[in-house]
Amino acid sequence: MSRRRRDHETLPTLAPSALRVVPLGGLGEIGRNMTVFEHAGKLLVVDCGVLFPEEHQPGIDVILPDFTSIRDRLDDVVAVVLTHGHEDHIGGVPYLLRERQDIPVVGSKLTLAFLEAKLKEHRITPVTRQVAAGDRIDLGPFGLEFLAVNHSIPDALAVAIRTAAGLVLHTGDFKMDQFPLDRRITDLRGFARLGEEGVDLFLTDSTNADVPGFTMSEGELTPAIDQVFRTAPKRVIVSSFASHVHRIQQVLDAAQEHGRKVAFVGRSMVRNMGIARDLGYLRVPKGLVVDMKVLEKLPADQVCLICTGSQGEPMAALSRMANRDHVIRIAEGDTVLLASSLIPGNENAIYRIINEFTRLGANVVHKGNAKVHVSGHASAGELVYCYNVVRPRNVLPVHGEWRHLQANADLAIRTGVDPSRVVLAEDGAVVDLVDGRASITGRVPASNVYVDGSTVGGATEASLTDRRTLAEEGVITVVAIIDADTGRLAEAPDFLVRGFVHEASSFDAAVPLIEKELARAAEEGVTDVVQLEGLIARAVGTWAHRSHRRSPMIIPVVIDA
Repeated sequence: MSRRRRDHETLPTLAPSALRVVPLGGLGEIGRNMTVFEHAGKLLVVDCGVLFPEEHQPGIDVILPDFTSIRDRLDDVVAVVLTHGHEDHIGGVPYLLRERQDIPVVGSKLTLAFLEAKLKEHRITPVTRQVAAGDRIDLGPFGLEFLAVNHSIPDALAVAIRTAAGLVLHTGDFKMDQFPLDRRITDLRGFARLGEEGVDLFLTDSTNADVPGFTMSEGELTPAIDQVFRTAPKRVIVSSFASHVHRIQQVLDAAQEHGRKVAFVGRSMVRNMGIARDLGYLRVPKGLVVDMKVLEKLPADQVCLICTGSQGEPMAALSRMANRDHVIRIAEGDTVLLASSLIPGNENAIYRIINEFTRLGANVVHKGNAKVHVSGHASAGELVYCYNVVRPRNVLPVHGEWRHLQANADLAIRTGVDPSRVVLAEDGAVVDLVDGRASITGRVPASNVYVDGSTVGGATEASLTDRRTLAEEGVITVVAIIDADTGRLAEAPDFLVRGFVHEASSFDAAVPLIEKELARAAEEGVTDVVQLEGLIARAVGTWAHRSHRRSPMIIPVVIDA
């Protein structure tokens, strides 16, 4: 199994007959999927998504792929190809188009519609090219063929990339639901045909590679959702991803069956479901969806609300309801249906919401106590099936944390792929396909790029450390008036404290340490204010750690007397 993590300052020259594959996101993490293909001097980007922050990244809105390695070559990018419309695959496109707005964006009808609505908020008018399953197009030296795949959003595509270096098949996110709600199954016949042609490199979705068997069909959820609507005594509040058209369709069908009117809550939910309805992907019976003002006048047992916030996002509708900070107030007897998966890292936020709704007297139905969600990703059995159909020469597992990538690699080897041709890589790894063999040849920058409000890349790991310190340890501002002649304290320093638990007399013990540092500085002739502030910060920090086992942020302010 090919696995190498050594950094290379200079990448090897790419031969004209070779293909370079550089994943800039999605390997070692669930999110910000982006892969760059280079051949004959041109670049092709497949997906450009975002990663959502975890609790240890306070103040961050989203996390982008690192564009550093392609920033000087944006004119060589022939297109951005999008496999489907989820945020972790399209959310970074506005930020890439800020750097070159006329990069063509290729995708299916629904994917491009979701993207264009998002780009309006960024005041960007994209250059788009719509494709469908079965289409073949040429973009520079890349010949692309699109294949239907089943996922938790309509119109998802796998993409086959033909170059002089060989044939690549990228599955995107997929599963093999044999009874999908839209009757659009994964094109295994196409996969097999490509396998007969000879797939030189297979990039496969790893998200559920460590889950045995086959992913359950979407249709199997209908009875559980129907039971919720049949037995709920008052309102039904459903939370789902704003892009999960299939799940929303199941909810609408259940609401229609049981005589409930529906209202969408949350900007992204209203926008996306409007797009899906207008394009024919969502079937909405006439009169079923009404305005909130109409819904408020109906009896509780005739009401259904569909909202965002299934992952506990702080500003989403569901979290605001849990915090009693929303016009919709959860009441005793209401039923809250969380019709979504639990993304790793969001557990605490989701369980907090469940606890809060339970405390308010609501019945909370979720994946843990009912069959109300199924994954959109292929489990191990489906992946093995694909390997046996495609019979790839080389494999690069993508889309998953390290344990998922490893599990996917193991499956490939068990189906007969040569272990030396299974490439386990991380973000930033440079994988070259030369003479039919794939291997890691170097690395490019692939750090987290943080979006903080309107600022992109301004927040760093150092600034996040400061934020965590402020949140967990508190801050101490030390105002010291120093005699310019002696270099010593003119009077006792003032300590301004926030978030640091202490007794009123606590800081008396810190003063001698400050005096000692200043005395030594005076003996050595140190008069620079910045240096003196550094000495004071070190003294107070040492005291805080010894006395309180805490490391607050210290902000020293020196004033000349």
